[in-house]
Amino acid sequence: MSAGCAVMLLLVSCHRRETLPVQLIPAPVSLEQRPGSFACGPGTQIIYQGGAEALGEAEYLATCLRIPTAYPWEVAEGAPGKDRIALLLDPGFRDMSGQESYSLEVFGSQAVVMAGHPDGLFRGIQTLLQLMPPEVFSPEPVQGVEWKIPCCRITDQPRFSWRGMHLDVSRHFFPVDFIKRYIDLIAMHRMNVFHWHLTDDNGWRIEIKKYPLLTEVSAWRVDREDEPWRSPTPPKPGEPATYGGFYTQEEIREIVQYAADRHITVIPEIEMPGHTSEVFAAYPELSCTGKKLYVQPGSYWPNNDIFCAGKEETFEFLENVLTEVMALFPSEYIHIGGDEADKTRWKACPLCRKRILDEGLADEDELQSWFIKRMEMFLQSKGRKLIGWDEILEGGLAPEATVMSWRGFEGGFEAARQGHDVVMCPTSYCYFDYYQADPDFEPEAIGGFTTLKKVYSFEPVPEGLSGTESRHILGGQGNVWTEFIPNPEHAGYMALPRMTALAEALWSPKELRNWDNFRSRLDAHFKRLDQMKVNYSKGSWKVDIRPDIQPGGSYGISLETEQPGYPVHYTLDGSDPTTTSPLYDGPLTIDTTTAIKAVIFVDGFLKEKVSSKTVHFHLATGKRAFLKTEPSERYFGNGVNSLVDGMTGSGSFRDGYWIGFEGKDLELEIDLGTDMPVQEITAGFFQQTGAWIFMPAEVTFILVPSGGDTVASVTEKPETTTEAIGAVTEPVTAVFDNIHARFVRVHARNMGACPSWHEGAGNPAWLFADEVIVR
Repeated sequence: MSAGCAVMLLLVSCHRRETLPVQLIPAPVSLEQRPGSFACGPGTQIIYQGGAEALGEAEYLATCLRIPTAYPWEVAEGAPGKDRIALLLDPGFRDMSGQESYSLEVFGSQAVVMAGHPDGLFRGIQTLLQLMPPEVFSPEPVQGVEWKIPCCRITDQPRFSWRGMHLDVSRHFFPVDFIKRYIDLIAMHRMNVFHWHLTDDNGWRIEIKKYPLLTEVSAWRVDREDEPWRSPTPPKPGEPATYGGFYTQEEIREIVQYAADRHITVIPEIEMPGHTSEVFAAYPELSCTGKKLYVQPGSYWPNNDIFCAGKEETFEFLENVLTEVMALFPSEYIHIGGDEADKTRWKACPLCRKRILDEGLADEDELQSWFIKRMEMFLQSKGRKLIGWDEILEGGLAPEATVMSWRGFEGGFEAARQGHDVVMCPTSYCYFDYYQADPDFEPEAIGGFTTLKKVYSFEPVPEGLSGTESRHILGGQGNVWTEFIPNPEHAGYMALPRMTALAEALWSPKELRNWDNFRSRLDAHFKRLDQMKVNYSKGSWKVDIRPDIQPGGSYGISLETEQPGYPVHYTLDGSDPTTTSPLYDGPLTIDTTTAIKAVIFVDGFLKEKVSSKTVHFHLATGKRAFLKTEPSERYFGNGVNSLVDGMTGSGSFRDGYWIGFEGKDLELEIDLGTDMPVQEITAGFFQQTGAWIFMPAEVTFILVPSGGDTVASVTEKPETTTEAIGAVTEPVTAVFDNIHARFVRVHARNMGACPSWHEGAGNPAWLFADEVIVR
C-alpha cells in the first residue's frame, strides 16, 4: 500500500470518531479540526528524523510524557507510522517560513510534527502537549486518563520574533527551582525570551569572580520584610544584612542551558548608570561622592547615586563585569538598563563636569548618551548588541542600540523612526506588577491597573509607522518587577494568566485575536496550570459599569466582566442587587441621573464587592471633547471621554475612571453643540501625595460662544493643601451668570514637580482628573 493510501485510510478512520475539543493558547495561524483522535498507549513510540538536533527534541518530549502517563515512550530514529509520534526536522521546510514555524498533523493512529529548524520543532511539541489531556502537565503519574490527541491539522508561525517575559530578582531573590519553572511557563506559551533583571539598588544577584564584594556585601540587605516597602527603617549600627542571595556562576550556566534546551534566550540585565546604589555598598569609589552606602531594604527613592562618568575606574569595573557576564550568557543582546538615571550627582561632580567639557558635550543628558555609546562600543567589540530602556534615547541614541520602550509607545516609536530595533513593553499593557483586579480584593501591588483584557488588547506596532519602520518592532514582553512580590507563589499569581494573554497577542495573527474566544479557551488552560501546581489569578470578578454611547446619540450603560458565562445582576435605584434582581442582557438606556449597582453571584454567594456608579446627566454628558495633551498611557482611562461620560472616579486613582497626567497640564475643550446658558462648571481632581499625585496649582474655566472670543473666564484654586495625608478628592467649581457659550475650556495647571519635602522631590508630579460637569 502506498503512503498516500495509508494517509487516506487514517483520515477515513478519523471521520468515524467523535470530535474532541481543541483549546490552544496561543491560537495557531491555521487549525483544521477533524473528527476522531489518536489514542496513545504503553507501546506508543516517539520517532525522529533529522539527526542529533531532532533526537534532542524527541528526548525532551519523552521526558515530558513519561512521568504523567507512566508509559516508557521509547525514542528511536525512523519514519512516521502507526502508534507513533513523529518529529521530522526537514531543512526544506524552513524555506517556506521562519525558523519557528511548524506543521502538526494528527491522524487516527499517529501524530506528525514537522519543522525546518529545531526552534519550530520545539514550538510544535508545545502545541502537541496542549492537545493532550491537561494531566500531561502533572509532575506526578496520573491514573485513569485516556491519552487521546484530537485529529487536526495545524500550520503555525509567530507574528513577532521577540516574545518575552522579564523577572526582577533584585528586589526579592528567587530560588533556582522557581527560575526553571518560570522558564517552563515561558516555553509552554511558545515565548522565546527570558529577560533576567539581575542587579538593582536592592541587591546584586550574580557572582562576579573579579569583584567578590558584590556577592559578599551587595547581595544582602537588612531584613525589613515586615515593614512597608516604601518606608523601611534604615539599618541600625552593626545590624547584620541577612536578607538576599545570589546565583553562582555554576547555577547561572545551569539555568542558561535549561532555557536553551527549551529554545529560550536568556537576556541578562546589569543596571547602569543609575539604579546602582547597591554597588556602592561594596565599591563606593565608583560613585561620584565616594560615600559608602548600605543596600536599600526597601524604597530606593530619591535615587540620586549613580556610576561616576568621569572616572576611568568606572568603565574598567563595568567592562570587567560584562566580560564575566558575556562568558555566562551567549545571548546576542546584553541589557544595560539605563532607566531613571538621576543626574544630580553628575551636575555637582567635578570629574563629570570635566568629562562633559573634554568630550564636547552639551549637558548631562549627552553625558548619559556618551556613557551608553561607550558601553555599546565595548559590547560590539565582543560581538554583542546593546539593549536598554527607552531613557537611553535621551541625549542621542547609540548607533546600533535596541530600545526597550516601557514609558509608553513614544520612545519605541521614535527609535523605530530612527531605524533602531524596538521591544515594546509599555506600562499600560505589559507591567504585571500592577493590579489586575479590584485592589480591595487583591494582594498589595505597586500601583497601576492592568487587567487581563487590557493585556490581551496589546498591539506592539504603534500607528504612524511606515511599513519599513514597523519592521523594527521586534515584539514585546511582560515585565514582573518584584517590589511587592516577595515569593514564587505571589510571582505566579501576578504573572498568570496575563502572561497567557500576552503570549497570544505576540504570537497569533492580529486578525485572529478575539477576546471572547480567548477567554473560553483560558478555562481549559487553567486546568493545565492546575496540573503544574502553579499559583495564578482567576482574574477579576468585578463588574465594570461603562458608558455606551449608542447610535443616534442615546446614552447607554454596559456592564462588563472578565468572567464569561456568569450572570450579572443589577439595580437602577441605588439598592444593592440580590439574586432576584434583573439580569443584564445588553446595554441599558439611561436618560437621567441614575444610581447603578451590579454584581456577580456564584452559587448564591457574592463573588466580589458590589460595583456602584452614579451617572450624572449634565450639559456636557456624551458631548465631543478634545485634549491638547493626551493622558499617560499608564492612567489613560477612556481618554478624553472619561471627562464627559457622566461618571466620576472613586477614592482609588486606579479605578479606570480617573485619567492621569505626569508633569503635564490638563487642557480640555468641550463642544456643547450649540450656544446655551452656563451657570456652573465643576471639575473633579484627586490627590495622594504618597503616589506623587497632587492637586492642580490652579484651574481656569473659560466660556466661548460659537464663532466668538472668550466671554468669561474664572480661575480657582483647590482648598486641599499639598501636605494633606491620604487619598483626597476635591471638586473645583466656577460659577457663571447664565452666560451663553458653545465651548467650555478647562485648564488645570500641574504643580510641575514634587515639592522639596517629598521623597520624589524634583520628579514630575501627577495630576489626576475625572468628570467635568457643566450645568
